Amino acid sequence: MPKPIVDVAIAILIHRGKILVGWREEQQHQGGKHEFPGGKVEQGETPEEACRREIYEEVGIGLKDWHQFDYIHHEYDDIIVNLHLFHSYVPDELLNLIHQPWAWYTREQLLHLNFPKANKDIIKRLYWPHLIKISNTLSTVESSDALLYWRIEEFEPQYIEQLTALDEEQRSSLIVNVDIWQQLSPELRKQIKTVHLKQSQLMNLHKGDLTVGVRYIAACHDAVSLKQAQQIGCDAVFISPVKPTTTHPEAVALGWERFRDLAQNSQIPVFALGGVHPDNLATAQQHGAYGLAGIRNF
Repeated sequence: MPKPIVDVAIAILIHRGKILVGWREEQQHQGGKHEFPGGKVEQGETPEEACRREIYEEVGIGLKDWHQFDYIHHEYDDIIVNLHLFHSYVPDELLNLIHQPWAWYTREQLLHLNFPKANKDIIKRLYWPHLIKISNTLSTVESSDALLYWRIEEFEPQYIEQLTALDEEQRSSLIVNVDIWQQLSPELRKQIKTVHLKQSQLMNLHKGDLTVGVRYIAACHDAVSLKQAQQIGCDAVFISPVKPTTTHPEAVALGWERFRDLAQNSQIPVFALGGVHPDNLATAQQHGAYGLAGIRNF
């Protein structure tokens, strides 16, 4: 007998970098576990319409601006689920309207919650390590809780061999620029989980242009680009340069106070870049950063 197939709309609700999570009652499918808000797509509804309705009914708030986040097909022992994921930002003025027992969790806390197996890839995408290394060589990539932004200007044939020499876990810890990523085979593109956008690339994009299911981090140098990154649905941003750097001596450093002015208006994780050292993590977080990124000092 074929398993029933259920289409479910799920919302990733974000406020100041935290994620809204609830708890499934024991009598529900996959009960006794944490969950993101959402529910079944009813007949005649699009997944986005279902998501908007469910959030109004379950969470108690109405949100109009949604971004496609991912699509996950997962087969359990008793049922097949198609998860249609969307994300949206919750403004301060709606916080008091949220029903109980929904609660906000940091991205690190998500790692320790008990979610259904179908949500495994969602958690992986939402969690970011706090340090990102930047290098033009793959020799520094590690199979650990770290990301490496492989910053190269042009793709050369020998890079394919270097990429395929890495194991799948190492490839999943890479960040590559969108121009390089688009030159890769579909299989390699699927294994590289995070794509970088220069500010010039970011400003030429519109809502709906990002590839669904891919995590994006954008380079931002001002409030306009930071707002653009959120409007098109990026997952995180670099804000730079915080301090003067030898790689970009012509760039005017923001300083920590100006950095804080930008970071505190971001709903998504902000990585401080430019003249910073891993030892500056606590200082950066005091000024609104999620983490740090760097070249020489890393």
